[in-house]
Amino acid sequence: MKIGFVGAGAIAQAIGAQLAAVGHHVVLSNSRGPDTLAGIVGPLKVTAGTAREAADQDVVFLAVNWSRIPAALSAAGDLSGRVLIDTTNPLEAPDFVKADLGGRTSSEVVSEQALGAHVVKAFNHMTPASYRSGPRRNGAPKLLFHSSDHNDTHLTAAALISELGYVPIELGPLASGGFLHEFPGGTFASRTFVELTPNQ
Repeated sequence: MKIGFVGAGAIAQAIGAQLAAVGHHVVLSNSRGPDTLAGIVGPLKVTAGTAREAADQDVVFLAVNWSRIPAALSAAGDLSGRVLIDTTNPLEAPDFVKADLGGRTSSEVVSEQALGAHVVKAFNHMTPASYRSGPRRNGAPKLLFHSSDHNDTHLTAAALISELGYVPIELGPLASGGFLHEFPGGTFASRTFVELTPNQ
């Protein structure tokens, strides 16, 4: 599968490297242009491109800071009908104060800005270090939640999550499911692994 990342920070690099390792063609992009990614993409075995090129792939990951979402989506262009995996959370350094979402979930806000895209909230509740350490913790599989208003998008997200060795957990639509795993504050936002019993 061809997968693009609008954003090339720590989360994009950690997830992109795993996707490339299992055989997907991965394109990373940032606001400064492909040339600025030369030192990153080689070791990760991914390629560099523009935001528009990343958005032209089969599946697109949105992986930028919350305040940069409007500019990133504008640079990506038309995402109509495209699966857009929203990895963002409504806060950022240095204050880490949750943005005022007006009673909506963060992915509902993203969906309103990415008109026509099939948005799925996923890959948002673990740190880059947790992704880099792999899909298991002390022998237990890590969980990755996903929520979306589109059934086909749920299937795509679950397939990618499973392929990387994590356990996909569908939580329903963006309004209710997205609330459960949104960080900060979501009920499942810090729940990242399955406790194994002796018989497992």
